[in-house]
Amino acid sequence: MKLLLDTHIILWFLGNVEKLSEEALSAITEPANEKYISIVSAWELAIKINLGKLTFEGGVANFFTMIEENGFELLPVKEGHIKHLETLTLHHRDPFDRLLLATAIFEQMTLITFDKEFTQYGVPLIH
Repeated sequence: MKLLLDTHIILWFLGNVEKLSEEALSAITEPANEKYISIVSAWELAIKINLGKLTFEGGVANFFTMIEENGFELLPVKEGHIKHLETLTLHHRDPFDRLLLATAIFEQMTLITFDKEFTQYGVPLIH
């Protein structure tokens, strides 16, 4: 299964694993699953660190290191993601979440998120 982790999910996995559901943790730790982190999550992290809304020891540089050390693949934003983003209805207005959602749909991935608003888009989800 191809998995895309929402930003809060990767942060929980890296630092507060007890916040993850058993289903999410099992999917993330299953060796047969392909696990992706969008560059959008790093962008969101960098902005929130800069604004003082979030702390992450070692900053975004450490985030990249931890992603690699944990076997996640970093996924760039592609033209198709942006094109699909334009077609999404406005159930969810957060720009980071909308781009993650468009990415998951375009790449035919299962999105791991705690965000219940994603259920309105028909993308496979793990909560």
